[in-house]
Amino acid sequence: MKPLSLALLPLAALALLPAAAVTPAPAASAAQARQADLQFQQIATRFLAEAMRLSPVEATAMGEHKYDAMLPDMSAAGRAERRRTWQTFLAQLGRIDPVRLSRAGQVNMALLKNELRYRLWQDQTLQEWAWNAQIYNDVAAGSLYTLAARDFAPWEVRLKSAVARMEALPAFLKASRTQLMPGRVPLIFAQTVARQNAGIAEIAEGMLAPQAGALKGADRTRFDKALAGLKVAVADQQKWLDTVLVPAAKGEFRLGTRLYDQKMKFALMSDLTRPELKARALASKAAIRAEMYELSRKVLAAQGSDKALAMPDNPTPEQQQAVIEAALKLSYAKRPPRNQLEQRARETTAQATEFVRAKGFIRMPEGPVKIITMPKFQQGNSVAYNDPPGVFEKSGQNFYAVSPIPDDWTDAQAESFLTEYNDYMIHDLSIHEAMPGHYLQLDHANRTDDVLRAYLGSGPFVEGWAVYAEGVMKDAGYLNGDPLFGLTVLKMRLRSVTNTLLDIGIHTEGMTQGQAMELMQKGAFQAEREAAGKWVRANLSSVQLLSYFTGYTEHMALREEAKQRWGKDYSLRRYNDTVLSFGSPPVKYVRAMMFGLPVG
Repeated sequence: MKPLSLALLPLAALALLPAAAVTPAPAASAAQARQADLQFQQIATRFLAEAMRLSPVEATAMGEHKYDAMLPDMSAAGRAERRRTWQTFLAQLGRIDPVRLSRAGQVNMALLKNELRYRLWQDQTLQEWAWNAQIYNDVAAGSLYTLAARDFAPWEVRLKSAVARMEALPAFLKASRTQLMPGRVPLIFAQTVARQNAGIAEIAEGMLAPQAGALKGADRTRFDKALAGLKVAVADQQKWLDTVLVPAAKGEFRLGTRLYDQKMKFALMSDLTRPELKARALASKAAIRAEMYELSRKVLAAQGSDKALAMPDNPTPEQQQAVIEAALKLSYAKRPPRNQLEQRARETTAQATEFVRAKGFIRMPEGPVKIITMPKFQQGNSVAYNDPPGVFEKSGQNFYAVSPIPDDWTDAQAESFLTEYNDYMIHDLSIHEAMPGHYLQLDHANRTDDVLRAYLGSGPFVEGWAVYAEGVMKDAGYLNGDPLFGLTVLKMRLRSVTNTLLDIGIHTEGMTQGQAMELMQKGAFQAEREAAGKWVRANLSSVQLLSYFTGYTEHMALREEAKQRWGKDYSLRRYNDTVLSFGSPPVKYVRAMMFGLPVG
């Protein structure tokens, strides 16, 4: 880890901080700060209320249940209302002098301004409402899933809300067909939604219908009628997807440099340019591969497998490739059966949890976590994800969702996938998604008193923490310091770097599928099924894949700075708990609050 953490990371991550952050601003008096903070908080409270009202399905997920029976207005009129609302809030924020705010208030002001501008940009410039068919599918399926998944109220209450939404969904799905412009929809988006569409009815039939006995009389009759109508509507939507949208989908999935650079600035909240980020990713890729080579030499020597391969101190690219591949191959031998992936995730999460508790290097989470099968409407984008409880419902269930291996995969395809997701990799996956990764970090974030900051979480902070957590576990001796686990962690870190190169290459440089597969399979040692899935994911998203590398470099740089500033008072426990005490804002803002520095 030395080449990466000590040489590259602090310089790379500290450069993400804006120049203004080192220029002290005039300090506001305590009384001025309290008054300005109160003014800002009133705006923030109204923003949260309006954001939930205008996005009822998100509100349910966030734990605000006033709008559980409603769907959002996705029409041009609905977009116009949201646009006016965000512009009004920006105007109100413009009347507050940020210098008069407390440090925490300045951070929240910066987060809210960025969020409002980002929402306006997405509506007016990116215009996903016209070409991203997944938006409508996600809202439709999520409207029922968010009511069924968490026990926030008795079934009778949740089912009545579900009935109202089921009754509204036929019109919602029909309206989506008028909002989407088939010629602008990329084929990969149309094909993905065509595969996911059936998941809407599956939620209703598989999660809601078995509980319908909680409804009596007219309520039960209404449920049955709504379910029947929904099934017809989903079938109609499927017919439209298959016969109209997929054949007519001619849109470009690549974002292009102009839109990509704009989106990157919003998502990262950084002045770092795309060429600068790419250069850093290339340097990190070389450093990680060099570290993997040295560890691989040790692994092969310990196995007595070093005689057949040339392993010089200064290898050629071909020698480096062969040695790392030979060492990784040893880790591939231990893998679960194709139907045991989810169970192995449960086992590894339990093992990681006990290890973290025993080591005591961070406060344990308070809320529960449950490993679940990824809902069908979410399948096809990733192998796993973490779904935390909403910011208004802090004690709710956290879900670590694992996608099953598709039934239509051949044994050879399943074997390729499980070569990648072998036992060591599933350990790493559970660390990333659960303990002490997303589950733990998001539990800390939800325990903060600052609801706005918890709601406006930074993707690079969240994903960067999860990559950081993998390294913490390796350094703490998880799995008895097994070098094959250490090699797997480095492989995953290399994947985070490759994600950046892949995303930039695909969306701004015309990278072909063949070039992408070469980068992932040879450059990052990924199995064919994993690389093929990531190609699809990178087609369906943009900029999000940058979060892993940028966030990790920032977290590592901040930890090095804490060691220097705190000296003998530094401990890993103090650092980890302090970093997570501020919610999930960009790391540069955590740094300002952590060390009492100007926000900029």
